[in-house]
Amino acid sequence: MTYDLVIRNGTVVDGTGTTAYQADVGVSGTRITAVGRISEAGAEEIDAEGHVVTPGFIDGHTHMDAQVMWDPLGSCSCFHGVTTVVMGNCGFTLAPARPAERDLVVRNLERAEDISRDALAAGLEWTWETFPDYLDAIDAAPKAINYAAQIGHSAMRTWVMGERAFEAAATDDEIRSMEQILAEALRAGAIGFTTSRSDQHATPDDQPVASRLAAWDEVCRLVAVMGDLGAGVFEVARETAAFRPDDPDHTEVLARLRALAIDTGVPVTFGAMTAGALDFVDDIVAGGGRAFGQTHSRGVISVTSFKTRLPFDVLPEWKRMRSLPLDQQRRILSDPQERARLVQSARDGDYGRAIGAEARRPDYETMRVLDRPTPPNPSIAELAAAQRRDPVDVIIDLALASDFDQLFIQPLSSADPELLRATMKHPRSVMTFSDAGAHVSQISDCSIQTHLLSHWVRDRQDFTLEEAVRMLTRDPAAAWGLADRGLVREGMIADLAVFDPATVGPDMPVVTADLPGGAKRLLQKATGFRACVVGGQPTLLDGEPTGRLGGQLLRGPLAPA
Repeated sequence: MTYDLVIRNGTVVDGTGTTAYQADVGVSGTRITAVGRISEAGAEEIDAEGHVVTPGFIDGHTHMDAQVMWDPLGSCSCFHGVTTVVMGNCGFTLAPARPAERDLVVRNLERAEDISRDALAAGLEWTWETFPDYLDAIDAAPKAINYAAQIGHSAMRTWVMGERAFEAAATDDEIRSMEQILAEALRAGAIGFTTSRSDQHATPDDQPVASRLAAWDEVCRLVAVMGDLGAGVFEVARETAAFRPDDPDHTEVLARLRALAIDTGVPVTFGAMTAGALDFVDDIVAGGGRAFGQTHSRGVISVTSFKTRLPFDVLPEWKRMRSLPLDQQRRILSDPQERARLVQSARDGDYGRAIGAEARRPDYETMRVLDRPTPPNPSIAELAAAQRRDPVDVIIDLALASDFDQLFIQPLSSADPELLRATMKHPRSVMTFSDAGAHVSQISDCSIQTHLLSHWVRDRQDFTLEEAVRMLTRDPAAAWGLADRGLVREGMIADLAVFDPATVGPDMPVVTADLPGGAKRLLQKATGFRACVVGGQPTLLDGEPTGRLGGQLLRGPLAPA
């Protein structure tokens, strides 16, 4: 047999969770055609001795909807073994969008996803209007990884209702129009429908995003479209009340979501980073519904620095200084009187109400110095106590000593190791909540896959390598219905990762200004990868892009063959 690619001498961890074994992997065209001892030479070969060969990783919770149009590589996900991403989560998509109403679509996601309208204006050509048009645009774009798209509720409401989407409930006729748009999107290849009920999702003027104005009946009617068509996953950024028993709406919110899942038969998914959330998943399944929770390997963490944002930036005294170039900030921070005034402001100032990953009053017990990419990292409180100094002085000293490169981290969700371990171990969870493509100057969770492999497998030994690979491959493939991916097996698409389990891990993130228009983001690469293969094409070798683009748009089951 003729092979276009042979990955030779590796240890196959096939995605099923079963024990690793020695084998070569042969690829012909886009598919795996042999797993075993291969005597024939391949037109191209990769020596995987000392490395494992696994399915490419699948990330089911990203916001790459805009980035796919300007970044063929799919960074930073591509550096961490990810070969397929699911985007369009939390109700945020760039389609449907009429030319005259693009600003309304941007209003929905600009703040919630921390994507500036300047970057969008510089990076998008807006060649689409309908969601099928948008899928065609993705299909035509050069891609080094695969993309599957869900349609977002806020964009649908904006298309149908215009400005009223941000002000009122929809009429019966308007809901019927949304039902038609959703059905059209699913038939064109959307793999799901998403919405947000979360009070953390707001517009730049601090108003609810469009989906939050929807009555629950509107949500039910739209999810019922998926049930009737027998296709699609429903993802919801849930209401804050959902898993807070002290909230008076707690019981009602859970009961209606449970009833929706059971009545429609549509798979329901949401962020589930607490034991209570996963108990609720179990309750839905026990009632005859389908559901899975999305978990995290690190806990969502805000990354701050003088080169991006700081918790103190909301304070008037700091805001004035932070508007200046860094060299002028250095001079101010080096003045003892100015510095003392800023330290006092940080200690006593009014931080107000923060949304999402935006600046908030720091907790110095949990705020840590990012001096290495995986734990342990020293807390600011520990350093301040050891030095007998104010925590803000410690932050300033570290920043000045590093020419403002020093990064600091603070959890936005629980980072308790036992809780993280329990949620990841749960049989109805998928470790996938990266938010890649959003919050790019504040959060760097594109590395949750390599964090799992380095911290939880190698350092803590809480998971076997086989377990972790299954969590990153077969489990998300099954959850989102990607039937020909997620396993190293003959006939499957040749999306593969080749890495050294002894060295794989995230690199330190760095601040770059490589977004359209020069906007800043956190760039984070990884160590330990020999190769990433997408659709049979080696897209990265030894961590460096090859320039080959094997990625595809993955359309849902209702799309024409």
